[in-house]
Amino acid sequence: MPYRFSMGILLWVSFFAACKSPQPGLPGLAEEPRKARNVILLIGDGMALPQVSAALYSNNNKLNLEQFSIIGFHKPSSASDLITDSAAGATAFACGVKTYNGAIGMTKDTLPCFTILEELDALGYATGLVATSTIVHATPAAFVAHQPLRVFYEAIAADFLKTDLDLAIGGGKRYFDRREEDERDLVKELQQKGYIVSDYFREELNQITSVSKRPFFYFTADKHPLTHAAGRDYLPYATDFALSFLRRRSDKGFFLMIEGSQIDWGGHSNDGGLAVDETLDFDEAVGQVLKFAKKDGETLVLVTGDHESGGLALNPGSRMNDLHLAFTTNGHTAALVPVFAYGPSAELFAGIYENTEIYFKMKQALGLAQETTSSSE
Repeated sequence: MPYRFSMGILLWVSFFAACKSPQPGLPGLAEEPRKARNVILLIGDGMALPQVSAALYSNNNKLNLEQFSIIGFHKPSSASDLITDSAAGATAFACGVKTYNGAIGMTKDTLPCFTILEELDALGYATGLVATSTIVHATPAAFVAHQPLRVFYEAIAADFLKTDLDLAIGGGKRYFDRREEDERDLVKELQQKGYIVSDYFREELNQITSVSKRPFFYFTADKHPLTHAAGRDYLPYATDFALSFLRRRSDKGFFLMIEGSQIDWGGHSNDGGLAVDETLDFDEAVGQVLKFAKKDGETLVLVTGDHESGGLALNPGSRMNDLHLAFTTNGHTAALVPVFAYGPSAELFAGIYENTEIYFKMKQALGLAQETTSSSE
């Protein structure tokens, strides 16, 4: 009798659990993740848990990143080293392949790989890049260029003419119009291709009226922009501008990559104040994107870093808004990197996985076949 009674309870409990509704934000057993129309990938260069923690505890224990409920971790190694650089890290996100450190949009065998930005552009999506570095720096470059070394800045700039990118905002004007390797004026070539091209010297970004009927290129500096502490303040506004611009450029949807580039520089220079300030500036852009995504309802938002920089530690003696920060290196480390996800198909990004999986998961979120192809260029 006791045995039959226990089995009866077990059956009822199993039946009740099977009928129970899934938790909010999580799919049921037979439920497919809801598809996204837009994808916004925000990359904090050099940002992992130490940088997020330092920014949080330097900002009265508050960050926009706290609004995410789906969080995973990616393994940031490259094909050539346990410790990746930004070029290989961004190529992993862009192409879904592990490559050697220094490679831009190329496989470890130095073959060009078709990036998610190029794929979506070919399918009719609007595409854009925003960075607080030069636009030809490793992370933004990996989404549009195909070069064997990240330092080939002028060759990377020329690769921008081979795409139909809708929007680009970042520094590096000199690599387009005052080139050393040839006499091409890529600014004029962009204009001939139909782009509206402007820069920091002509007008501030916030002075520009709607230009969504034509693709748009804006240079924020001749080379690298200033640090945020030195006066650079365009990232949150550029984020809003890009969102408004891209949503009007295609009825199909859009892909936007936004990089907080100079978090990494705080790690390399072992400057904790710089790393924190740049992370907080990046977090403001995250807040702008989340505001858009919550209103839109069809946008997948991803926030991650390509690697950790500096081996940052929050040492004993630290207090809220008064941290004792220390570093173990002026290079990168192999620490796991968090991935924050919000919106349709966000649940795909929970767990621990290789950095290349971000490419495949983004395509799955958009409902696209998970096949990679090689670029012919």
